Amino acid sequence: MTLSSTLADKVETLGLREPVAAAAFLGGAPVFALADGTLHFGDGAEGRRIPAHQDAAILVVAQDGDRLVTGGDDGRVVATDAKGGVEVIGDEKGKWIDAVAARGGAVAWTAGKVARARSAKGDAKTLDLPSTSRGLAFFPKGYRLAIAHYGGATLWFPNAGKPEALDWAGSHLDATISPDGRFLVTSMQENMLHGWRLADGKHMRMAGYPGKTRSFSWSHDGKWLATSGADACIVWPFSGKDGPMGQAPRECGVHSAIVTRVAFHPAALVIAMGYDDGLVMLARL
Repeated sequence: MTLSSTLADKVETLGLREPVAAAAFLGGAPVFALADGTLHFGDGAEGRRIPAHQDAAILVVAQDGDRLVTGGDDGRVVATDAKGGVEVIGDEKGKWIDAVAARGGAVAWTAGKVARARSAKGDAKTLDLPSTSRGLAFFPKGYRLAIAHYGGATLWFPNAGKPEALDWAGSHLDATISPDGRFLVTSMQENMLHGWRLADGKHMRMAGYPGKTRSFSWSHDGKWLATSGADACIVWPFSGKDGPMGQAPRECGVHSAIVTRVAFHPAALVIAMGYDDGLVMLARL
């Protein structure tokens, strides 16, 4: 494989001295959430360090506009903005934060068998779960959540009544909602994806992965879902009323290593893919 020098010349290597839990852009500048509980702002080797979690590790991360929401093994949920301002959103008193999600100022998280949601106005709600949960996603519109767990998923309006259960046997890990709100997709312990068409509860099964899918990304037009877990980025079509059912996925960036992270370009059908051997590749769909 020959890499383009025009891209390689634009890469800067940073010695962050800690494992990176997540990377994002805030206000156009790169931010790295580190395992030692700090956030590294800026693209210089020195940069600026913000202690989001004192003497604790960052476990999970979600971005909400110009702030990064982190959950740690200290039980805290913390929002840090582009200027370095830190706000503690929640505190589970030492219980590990298993998942976080954020959208439009609202934040949700899970710890053990409990899910909590905090609205943009600061109102907090709690939901007991049938098992622990590592998959949490806000719907694109409205104050509504999808929560993946053992035995299926739960749809929850924090300000409404009884949540809706979506049943499917097995352990469901991560969760993602299509940009039009029509489909819920979860990754599973069995190296496959499961989905629901939410209008009628119709099931979707997406199998054939050699590993577990732990990274999702939707295209800007909502018609494609990129996934990790194979030796290529597996991209499922979602433009039709049945989603990917009856259609073959596309494969991008076939390589000798497993894809671990995927990210669509925010305005083009271009996918960034990271592999477990350290390679990063860009591909047009």
